[in-house]
Amino acid sequence: MFTGPLEDRLAIQELNGTYADGVVRFDADTWGSVWADDADWDLMGHKTKGKDAIVAFWNGAMGGLEAVSFQCVPCMIEVTGNTAKSRVQTQEILKPKDAPARHVGGLYEDELAKVDGRWVFTSRVFKIIAEFGVQG
Repeated sequence: MFTGPLEDRLAIQELNGTYADGVVRFDADTWGSVWADDADWDLMGHKTKGKDAIVAFWNGAMGGLEAVSFQCVPCMIEVTGNTAKSRVQTQEILKPKDAPARHVGGLYEDELAKVDGRWVFTSRVFKIIAEFGVQG
């Protein structure tokens, strides 16, 4: 499940760390730095195309939150040359500005490319696996 050069796999793991750091700090520049210019993001069926549109959508979603704790663990990274696929498990505690906190466990299915010597996400598909604290 973990294949390809260790150096590339480590770089992809660090890319996920950069993503998480941007989320926790509400830092759009850090968070946006992990995406390819023509990337695709599927967030629970909401599909967004292109880095600028992805960052704009993320900024809107983050605007309703007071705080976020976000952790992610790559559970599969397969590198083939300058492309890769990965699966990343996530644990999030989301504190909306106007509602009780909720806990979300999710899964990203990713495609990546090495562009100018740096790994970026070309496609991320996110699904919630388990969720607690949802007010119905």
